[in-house]
Amino acid sequence: GPTMSRVVFGGKLLGETKSLVFDFLSSLALGETLSTASVAAIVYSGTDASPSSLISGSATISGSQVTQKITGGVLGVTYLLTCTVTTSAGQTLLLSGFTTIVRNQE
Repeated sequence: GPTMSRVVFGGKLLGETKSLVFDFLSSLALGETLSTASVAAIVYSGTDASPSSLISGSATISGSQVTQKITGGVLGVTYLLTCTVTTSAGQTLLLSGFTTIVRNQE
């Protein structure tokens, strides 16, 4: 199956909408491009009955990078976000990373 690589996103403030970038450059051959991209969120630790609501809108492709906006979330919950792409060469590639929802600074 496809190989899974990890990226590090760090925290997301409870009230912020943040753009996460998944970069597939190291997995692409010369001239190979990204055809489709989707990002899914699941709970890694903590409790959120609807982790998919973290995902805001559709993923966008720019060159070797996929950008996905995330919003909301539950304070203290760590989410695992996985970006799945298909490429012009017929590859299916996955990149995943964690983000934890943290309290806004007073």
